[in-house]
Amino acid sequence: MNTAAQRVVRWNNTVRSHAVDELAVEEPLEIRIDTQPVAVTMRTPGNDDELAAGFLFTEGLVKSRGAFREIRLNRRNRAGNSIDVFLASGVSVHLDQLKRRGFISSSCGVCGKESIRALRKKFKPVRSRLSVRAELLLDLPNHLRRAQPTFDRTGGLHAAGIFTQDGGLVVAREDIGRHNAVDKVIGFGLLNDLLPFDEHILVVSGRASFEIIQKSIAARLPIVCAVSAPSSLAVEFARANAQTLVGFIRDKRMNVYGGQQRVRFP
Repeated sequence: MNTAAQRVVRWNNTVRSHAVDELAVEEPLEIRIDTQPVAVTMRTPGNDDELAAGFLFTEGLVKSRGAFREIRLNRRNRAGNSIDVFLASGVSVHLDQLKRRGFISSSCGVCGKESIRALRKKFKPVRSRLSVRAELLLDLPNHLRRAQPTFDRTGGLHAAGIFTQDGGLVVAREDIGRHNAVDKVIGFGLLNDLLPFDEHILVVSGRASFEIIQKSIAARLPIVCAVSAPSSLAVEFARANAQTLVGFIRDKRMNVYGGQQRVRFP
């Protein structure tokens, strides 16, 4: 279940009432590689296999769908908050790339300008001839909003969506963490052999952080659109990797912070 019911006292225009409110569920997920715990993230349950696969891919620990032998919930964890990733024969990962040993929080990401140099060695700049009309980009947040059923019930989740160059929705996912939503849609692409997304557009319901740009570059996404603001480091990293970054895309307006050549204005 990705929602939980709670009794509340409502106060509305001097009228008090008792009601039941639906809340977005937030629970930890432990990601394990060959039974070794490597990460913990706070997430909304659902599509945990995509989250684990996407996280390991965007962190550069695995390169392809073929790296996985099996992904399944830890059978000893009755709460469903631990997932096992079993690697294919001959595949190994360098866990020191996560910058921490043992448990980490995937919401921390890799921070600081020094890490940009390290990430450039891991992910090359995006190469794509994708070019889209500005009007198409302006419509995408509304399309994503219509794919957020849990937000309709709770008002408490972020969302990420992958769209084609014609505006078709490939996949949308919701999560309490914006970075988890991005990992889920990229994990969907990885597990369904759809990567690279070099002719696609990523739309996120909140702000564009450095970490979201990092993850999108791993999936080779040439255009990232955010309903809210980008951070300074997100803009710097997107520009350094030949990526188009669009912020404040709502109410028929937007700011293009880099890669303007991919947006066709009237």
